[in-house]
Amino acid sequence: MAIIDVNYFSNALMRNVVYKAVIPTDSPAMKNIAPNEMKPFKTLYLLHGIMGGYNDWLVNTRIARLAQKYNVAVIMPSGDNSFYVDQQAGHNYYGEFIGRELVEETRKLFPLSFKREDTFIGGLSMGGYGALRNGLKYYNTFGAMVALSAALIIDQAVASSEEAEWVFARRSYYEYVFGDLSKLKGSDKDPEFLVKKIKEEKGVIPRIYIACGTEDFLVENNRKFRDFLAAEGVEHTYVEDRGFHDWRFWDRYIEKALQWLVE
Repeated sequence: MAIIDVNYFSNALMRNVVYKAVIPTDSPAMKNIAPNEMKPFKTLYLLHGIMGGYNDWLVNTRIARLAQKYNVAVIMPSGDNSFYVDQQAGHNYYGEFIGRELVEETRKLFPLSFKREDTFIGGLSMGGYGALRNGLKYYNTFGAMVALSAALIIDQAVASSEEAEWVFARRSYYEYVFGDLSKLKGSDKDPEFLVKKIKEEKGVIPRIYIACGTEDFLVENNRKFRDFLAAEGVEHTYVEDRGFHDWRFWDRYIEKALQWLVE
């Protein structure tokens, strides 16, 4: 297994960026244990949550060992506090960075599969929203999406005010991230709109895996999206289990998600 920091100049963000890559290129030579099949690898682009960074998954979960176990390459970029959407004013095209550029760049460097069915996107909280939004926006690239405790906060953003105690719940922050909030619903930053758009285009919606803890403050948001998918007739896997908005839940469920991805 190789764990690599890659630094390159991103045209989508107009600056140098760093991402972490876990590539299961080798395995110990042990009796009665078959070595991992080599290239091309199925690939999971894995997104962190708010106030996080590209090291989060590696530090807080077993993702490196799981990548080796399931023979999946894992690419972990930094998305700052962007919700992984395009912010034109600062030339911060995070959606384009995640959904197009990063896939192209990593395929140049590593022995990754070019097949849609082998290319996955996932994340937790803010990254769970980013996985759904960009998996749907770039549905011709990604064959499956994993959203753990997804921050599906479109309705809260639209209804927000400047009175919120937490800076990331204030209207000014949501405006910085999403732009004109009066135009947010029904835009390409709205996962529900994107699902309907794919159906209108007669495209293939990526496979969807959603998991959330029953004690998570975002559980109602996730249930609402589950109900929307059911009403739209969109096949999906939705799981609730005892747990909070924390790494114990995410470490447990990233393995379950990987099992689901490679089955």
